[in-house]
Amino acid sequence: MAPVGKLYCVSTMSQTKTIRSVCALAGLELEIPEYKHFSDNKKPEFLAKFPHGKIPALEGANGFNLTEGVPIARYLAGLAPNSGLLGSTPEEVAAVDQWIHFAELEMAMFTDVIIGMVNNYIPYSKGIHTIMAENHLRSLNTLEAHLSTRTFLVSDRITLADITVASVLQRAVGITADAAVRANLINTVRFLETIVHQPKLEAIYGPTEYTEKALQYVPPKKEKAPAPPAASKEKKEKPKKVAEDDDEDDGNLVPEEPKEKNPLELLPKSTFNLEDWKRAYSNKDTRGADGSLEWFYANFDKEGFSVWRVDFKYNEELTQVFMSSNQIGGFFNRLEASRKYLFGSVGVLGQANASVITGVLILRGQESKAAVDCAPDYESYNYTKLDVFGNQEDKAFFEGALAWDLEVDGKKWADGKNFK
Repeated sequence: MAPVGKLYCVSTMSQTKTIRSVCALAGLELEIPEYKHFSDNKKPEFLAKFPHGKIPALEGANGFNLTEGVPIARYLAGLAPNSGLLGSTPEEVAAVDQWIHFAELEMAMFTDVIIGMVNNYIPYSKGIHTIMAENHLRSLNTLEAHLSTRTFLVSDRITLADITVASVLQRAVGITADAAVRANLINTVRFLETIVHQPKLEAIYGPTEYTEKALQYVPPKKEKAPAPPAASKEKKEKPKKVAEDDDEDDGNLVPEEPKEKNPLELLPKSTFNLEDWKRAYSNKDTRGADGSLEWFYANFDKEGFSVWRVDFKYNEELTQVFMSSNQIGGFFNRLEASRKYLFGSVGVLGQANASVITGVLILRGQESKAAVDCAPDYESYNYTKLDVFGNQEDKAFFEGALAWDLEVDGKKWADGKNFK
C-alpha cells in the first residue's frame, strides 16, 4: 500500500502519537520524513504548504495538506471507514467528538498551564496553579467514573476518542497525576495501560513514566543576611534554633528523620576550590591572559570534579527567548541545595520560536545525578560528560558556554544565566 502522505512532526508530541496510532489501527501507511523543528518549518518550501509553520502537518499524497492534530487524525480515520475509529452510529460519532474535546480542553490544557508555570515559561501564580490542579483532578475523576463500567470510552472497541485521551493521559501521569492521585484512578490507569499496550500501538506510545510526586514550583531562595564578622559559635547555631521553633509553630510535633548525608560529602578532599573558581569567574575576563579560563585549567582537579554539557530535552516547546531564559533561572533556583557542589553557565541559543537551551556544569564527583537530582525537573535535561583537556570539540564548547559566545548549529548565544 502506498503511503497516504507525509507527516511532519515531533515523535514525543501527544498529537503525533494519536495520528500514528490511527494509521496503525486503520491499516494506513504514513511516511515520517526527517524533520527538524524551528528549522525546517521556517523554510519557504514548508511555509508554501503550511503557511502557519505549525506541526503536526500532513502533506497528503493526493495534494491535500492539513495541520492541527485532531483534524489530521479524524481525516485519516475517515479514509478507513470500516475501522470504526470514528464511531458506527450518529450517536457514537458525537460521543467520539465529545471525548476528543474533553481531552483537549479539560485535560491537556490544565496540564500545559501547570507545566508552563512551574518551568517559568509563564509567571507563576499559586492561585492559578491551585485552580488548574483542582480542575484537572475534577476531569480525571469524571473520566474515572465513566470508565468504571466500561473498557473503552464510546463502544466495545477502540475509537479515536480512546487514542486521543490515552495520548493526553500518558503525559499527565508523568507530570501532574502523581501516585497519590492515581491511587483513586484505578480504572483510568487500567484504561491507559490497555490502550498503550495494544500490539499495534506499543511501539508508538513507548514506555509510560509514572511520576511519584507531581511537578511543583520551587520559588527562589531568599538571600540570607550576612553574619556578623565576630559571630560566636553559639550565635551561628541560633538560626537553627529559630528554624526548629518555626517547625513547632507549624504543628509538626513528630520529629523528622535525620537527613541522609549527601554522597558528595563522602568524596576525598579535592584540591579544586569551587568557591575560588566562582570568584575567579566573576572577577576576571573569561578569555585571554590571566582570565578565568586560564585559572580553571591551572587549578582544576579532574579526579574530584567533572565537567558536563547540559541540554534541554524539549527544545521544540520553546517560544520566546526571555521565557526560555526564565526557565533556566527556575531550574537554577531548584538546584539551590547543590550550590556548594555545582557551578553552571547555561544559555538560550537562537531566536524566538527557533531556540535551544544548552550549556555546561562543573560539579563535584564523576556522576551528574548526585549534584542535580535535588531539582524536581532535572530529568528534563540530558547530561553529557565533557573531556575539556583531551577533546578539542568539548573544550571549545566548554569555553564558549563560559564566555557566552557559544554557537550550536548556527544558533548564537542570545541570553544566559550562571549558577554560582
